[in-house]
Amino acid sequence: MASPQTLRQADRRLVAAWAADCAERVLGVFEAEAPDDGRPRALIARARAFARGEPDAAEEIRRRFVGGVRAGEVKAPAAAAAARAAGQAVAVCHMGAHALGAAAYAAHAVGLSDPDRPGAVEDEIRWQLDHMSAGVRAALGALPLVGEDRSGPLGPGLLASGRLGAVIRALQAGIGRTDADG
Repeated sequence: MASPQTLRQADRRLVAAWAADCAERVLGVFEAEAPDDGRPRALIARARAFARGEPDAAEEIRRRFVGGVRAGEVKAPAAAAAARAAGQAVAVCHMGAHALGAAAYAAHAVGLSDPDRPGAVEDEIRWQLDHMSAGVRAALGALPLVGEDRSGPLGPGLLASGRLGAVIRALQAGIGRTDADG
């Protein structure tokens, strides 16, 4: 049985474009730290290609971890968060819930890169919500609430806690996903 976090392939293609948009907004944060490292840009391009229907889903699933930036490869936490946003965006080919991971890491990168600006993370969340199409809202609204499903990216792991979990909860509230939707 497929995880409720997977989404149908058509929905994954739809949310992949939005996830790529979220990750691309913070690409400059990574590139300021590592200007000659094109891996996050390439991951975003692969997410966009998946959204357009170009690579076969099975092929992209096999490649989803190829070209990522490993922990410790960049020093600045904001750059690392931006790289993770790109990695989450390309992982949407495998499981749609990674789109919320891409958005959460992007908002986290914004907050880390501009710690003196109150409301930076909230402004990014607002942008993310404002740039969701009705189709993206419907697809993401079908996902379980963060921390409630026992496995997958929205399970009780990293994305369910701290700032990342708070961002995903805010996004889910913003698209109208609540406990009552079950």
